[in-house]
Amino acid sequence: MTLVASRPAVGAPARRRRLRPGSRIRFGFLAGPLLLLVLWAAASATGLLDPRFLSAPWTVVTTAADLTESGRLQSNLLASVQRVALGLAFGVPLGTLLALVSGLSRWGEALIDGPIQIKRAIPALALMPLLILWLGIGEGMKVTVIALGVFVPIYIHTHNGLRGIDARYVELAETVGLGRGVFIRKVVLPRALPGFLLGMRFAVTTAWLYLVVAELINSTTGIGYRNRRQCSGLQTGGEADQPA
Repeated sequence: MTLVASRPAVGAPARRRRLRPGSRIRFGFLAGPLLLLVLWAAASATGLLDPRFLSAPWTVVTTAADLTESGRLQSNLLASVQRVALGLAFGVPLGTLLALVSGLSRWGEALIDGPIQIKRAIPALALMPLLILWLGIGEGMKVTVIALGVFVPIYIHTHNGLRGIDARYVELAETVGLGRGVFIRKVVLPRALPGFLLGMRFAVTTAWLYLVVAELINSTTGIGYRNRRQCSGLQTGGEADQPA
């Protein structure tokens, strides 16, 4: 008599749980801003939002149109763009150069990385009293504030990109006998580029933030100057002030 082991009943396969967030939503990045705009318009239309604190969207649009028609918006925006461009022109090369020196040399890292890490913990805006004392309240101080705020993220992210280069690429470059210049051009710069671009993303945002604060001090042009004038007249966009 042969005993045959009974096989366990095989049921339907268990449904695998989805752990992924799902497929990407086309133009999903617009959902959040559009929702905020709808809530802003609804609160303004129903009177829940006091126009003394925040004007309605349509009021902002009409005021911007008036400022554009008079030419004041373009002139102030151009002045701010020029300051940001100068800050980036000084800060980006400085941060990139320091990152290369620190990332490619142990002595450079020992001499440069420590002070920049200390500067990283001190916002450039906290240095404004010293900069005003040293440079005055002219354009030089404003551009310096922007440059100091820009070069730190450039340095940090570029330096991280350099330190993240796979050692196998370095060993391969040494094996084939690449010179220092070719090694930097063919290996270092391409591998550090993602970190540099990430630093640029933060640098541009930081530049506009520091610009507006710097323009609050003794400025007669710029976006920060416009904000200060509107605030001094308690205007949140309801009507554009007259030119000085």
